[in-house]
Amino acid sequence: MTLKISQSDFDTIECEGQRTFPEECCGFILGKKDGDDRNVTKLLSADNMREDEARHNRFSISPQDYMKGDKAARAEGLDILGFYHSHPNAPARPSQFDLDHAWPWYSYVIVSIMDGEPKNMTSWIMDDDRSKFSEETINVVS
Repeated sequence: MTLKISQSDFDTIECEGQRTFPEECCGFILGKKDGDDRNVTKLLSADNMREDEARHNRFSISPQDYMKGDKAARAEGLDILGFYHSHPNAPARPSQFDLDHAWPWYSYVIVSIMDGEPKNMTSWIMDDDRSKFSEETINVVS
């Protein structure tokens, strides 16, 4: 699997991670799947609804925001391909919390923000048996 994303959208995820640091940012990845490629067309940011003391290492998207994201995707003939979030002062790899709360099929983009600066971005897809994530290639396209 390959997640194809524009440089502009890649930069937007990094900027959101910086803007919300030291809390996690989060949002939707919209686009279309084409064979093994997931073509990102649009990002839609969401508010991190976790309680204040947990926002530095957890994110949650409200059911209302999920419904808005789904409605926005359908209105443009797109699918929710996945979600993005930041890991403040942590690596860009899924945490146990991410594993416990993710769904198979979706792409989970994680950007590591160390001391306020973006360091690394990765994408992951949960295996169908929900036992682990497999890394997905990110291809930045112009």
